[in-house]
Amino acid sequence: MKIFEILDEENSLSIGVLLYYEKSHTYIIELSETLDEWSAPLLFTRFIREKSYTIPRDVSLMWVKERVIPSGRQNLGSILSNHRLKDYDEMKFLELSQGRCSQDSLYIRKIEVLPDYALKRAEKNLLECVPLEGTDILCFFADGITKKIDLKKLKKHDDIQKVISNRVLFQSCTLGVGGYYITFNDSIDIGRDFLYDAGATIPISLSDLSLFVQKNVLDTTRACETLECSRQNLAYLVKQDQLTPLQENLKGNIFLKGDILRNSW
Repeated sequence: MKIFEILDEENSLSIGVLLYYEKSHTYIIELSETLDEWSAPLLFTRFIREKSYTIPRDVSLMWVKERVIPSGRQNLGSILSNHRLKDYDEMKFLELSQGRCSQDSLYIRKIEVLPDYALKRAEKNLLECVPLEGTDILCFFADGITKKIDLKKLKKHDDIQKVISNRVLFQSCTLGVGGYYITFNDSIDIGRDFLYDAGATIPISLSDLSLFVQKNVLDTTRACETLECSRQNLAYLVKQDQLTPLQENLKGNIFLKGDILRNSW
């Protein structure tokens, strides 16, 4: 993961941070809570009004794309050649320009550690999720809280009806990059904060836990398929403590699906 601070040069103001997950080419922007509607970039003003400071991945990508050469540029080939790039990559262009754009005075600079406000929010990031019976989703958060969310009650989310009316789509629920959201078919996202605020904190029942194991536990073969790697590569990840098996066996190990996904981003 790469981290960039977003700065407003004209007003000497830190806007927030841009997180870039290289493996999945996913962007997440965390805004500073000191922003108001007038100091925030126009694209983010509605989020500021709602006091929602973690920007969804689609809007974060939109912000990046507004600041780089579009992929449909007529002379893109020569531009790539001039910069010694083989393929179009928004992040590479963003780094080359330091995120500067003629429309405003914003720019980016690389940093190594997330600011305190982003680390504090990350305490509520998702670790695991599993679709249950009916329209319930079970979510495990980094702060140790487990919540059951009935999607039918999330009336403010535009795409909820699509999810709950299509069982196959509902069952496709999986953990989003970085634990910032859950996603259905990698196309409909529901953010961490939305889920955390709407969910009911529960003790986990045996039936819920059993279903969690069915959906979110992978053997060695499925783990290799998910990571698109060999058994030797998987064993190396375990040896380097990048993966911790739930259970070790001579014929293969058992892993949490979330741990495997986090190594695929």
